Amino acid sequence: MSPPSPTNLPDPIRAVIFDMDGTLLETEAVHRNAFAQTALALGWPMADALLLSMVGIHRDENERMLGRHLGPDFPLARFFADSDALFEAAVDAGIPLRPGAELLLEHLARAGIPMALATSTAAPFAQERLAKAGLLAYFDVIVTRSDVDRPKPHPEPYLLAARRLGVDPADCVAVEDSHAGVRSAVAAGIATVMVPDLLPPTEELVLACARILPSLTDLRDLLLATVQGGG
Repeated sequence: MSPPSPTNLPDPIRAVIFDMDGTLLETEAVHRNAFAQTALALGWPMADALLLSMVGIHRDENERMLGRHLGPDFPLARFFADSDALFEAAVDAGIPLRPGAELLLEHLARAGIPMALATSTAAPFAQERLAKAGLLAYFDVIVTRSDVDRPKPHPEPYLLAARRLGVDPADCVAVEDSHAGVRSAVAAGIATVMVPDLLPPTEELVLACARILPSLTDLRDLLLATVQGGG
């Protein structure tokens, strides 16, 4: 049975676990655009609702989802090969950070708060994107899709990140942008802050989250007094 969903921030905060895509990096919008362009070029234009349903979901589930929606005639392998090429070209050109990302990470690093990453992106791609963005050195622990049997929305990624940090999940804060990611962190018993990107929070997530904030800068402001005051 999943632990109860914490709706208050721990005091003190002993670690912060971040999602990557859509939370720290502006990759979700780039992914959506790559999917939309590729589908159109293949003659299978996708509704925005279908594109948004893929946000925060690992590749295996996205493949199953498209198979269910579009049927056996949809050129799945070609779609992902072509969209991956578009996405990697954008990564090579430089993916911007979400507003306030580096400011928040630097603040936590100065305060001596351990940080981990829990992402649905596989290794080594997650590490490569972080390195290219100049963020890799901030993280003590990185948990990727390659490290878990059950990815988000299952709690395993967040539980593994907390375990590798050596911190009780109840003493951590998770930072997420997607519905699947929030469900994963909340199910792990971690106080979760949602900073929405492409998807607004549902009523369920409003009730489950410790906070819903418009930006990472707002989260930094929220944590400032707590972290500097030592809890």
